[in-house]
Amino acid sequence: MAAKLQQLQSKVRQASQFVAKHGTAYHNQLMEQNKHYIQQPPTVDTLNLLSKQLFYTRLASIPGRYETFWKEVDYVKNMWKNRQDLNVGDATTAALFGLECFAWFCAGEIVGRGFTFTGYYV
Repeated sequence: MAAKLQQLQSKVRQASQFVAKHGTAYHNQLMEQNKHYIQQPPTVDTLNLLSKQLFYTRLASIPGRYETFWKEVDYVKNMWKNRQDLNVGDATTAALFGLECFAWFCAGEIVGRGFTFTGYYV
């Protein structure tokens, strides 16, 4: 156990040395490649303007999302009316989608409880 801890400490030390040596160069290269995304001057006013633009852009996208949602609902209703015409592939896709939704629900519940598992103990 102590040998594994020393090995882990050695790897962490090597990684931190690598970051200390090459981190600044990587940061500078990244900023140079993406300088067209940087807003000048970098002030609070610019930040406030960008946050308002993002908020109102998202707000303006709601009607399109609303229409898309109802198109999807109509599609599901139509598929449910014609469920006798479904093939195995469509049924499998629907079942996997339902299973995925349930799994995300369960994961969210676990995260919401602080990563604790509750229930009956055997």
